[in-house]
Amino acid sequence: MVTVLALSAALAYGLADFLGGTVTRKSTAIRALTWCVPIGLAVVLVSALLSGGSPSPVPMTWGFVAGLGGGAGLIAFYRALARGPMSVVAPVSALAAAVLPVAVGIARGERLDASVLLGVLLCLVAIGLVSMEANGDGAAAGPRPDGWRRLVDSGPLMAGVSGTCFGVFFVLLKEAGGGSGLWPIVGARLGNLVIVAIALLFLAIRGGDTGPRVSGWTLIGLALLSGTLDAGANVLYFLAVHNGMLSLAAVLTSLYPAITVLLARVAYSERLRAVQRVGMAVAIAGVALVTVG
Repeated sequence: MVTVLALSAALAYGLADFLGGTVTRKSTAIRALTWCVPIGLAVVLVSALLSGGSPSPVPMTWGFVAGLGGGAGLIAFYRALARGPMSVVAPVSALAAAVLPVAVGIARGERLDASVLLGVLLCLVAIGLVSMEANGDGAAAGPRPDGWRRLVDSGPLMAGVSGTCFGVFFVLLKEAGGGSGLWPIVGARLGNLVIVAIALLFLAIRGGDTGPRVSGWTLIGLALLSGTLDAGANVLYFLAVHNGMLSLAAVLTSLYPAITVLLARVAYSERLRAVQRVGMAVAIAGVALVTVG
């Protein structure tokens, strides 16, 4: 069950990231999130009401704190997508997101069967292989800052920051427990909303430009669909991590770049290098081992 749920979460995350990245290319990260986050909150709220359970302070608090980390990760991730190609940003973020939960799971005494452990290791290798891209390929258009600001604002670095935040999100959702239904996810989406509100307030105080508005039915529809899929992925991951081990659920969920990379290859002609094709094959082998185990 954990394998199916986690891989379904990976599929939903991959689609959501691709759509969100498409919106960001026409607008900005913060503009995209002002559409994605509220619709995501609405989706998980309805899901929580329909699935039963009742909100409890401690699980909701864990979820809220997780959402703060996840919200910061979303801002960093969408900004990374505006600075670098999807085929680099998504895998780098996913690798960073997978390492922390695996380390925490092992530190807590999680022990995987030999075949499952091998599958998990192959999945980690696959994420790294898929992230390998030639320098300068597919770089996003637009002005770039100079000096240290260019380094700090680079796509790969921002992707790593976003992945670390997502890793914190994965770990804290495990801490929230599964005894109160999906309400910890509602808390998480509230945390996302708070982060976006803080970012908007910060920009308003500094007089910063939030960029072009998300306009047109197509772009708005993509933003809403991205937020809906991201919320659905949150729910699927939450169910996966509470039906199995943190390390396993997080690694399988972190395979989402395969979807994003393939879609970017089709839509934007971002080249899929030989090493990335190998990464895809390794991912399939890893998932197969996990499933058999």
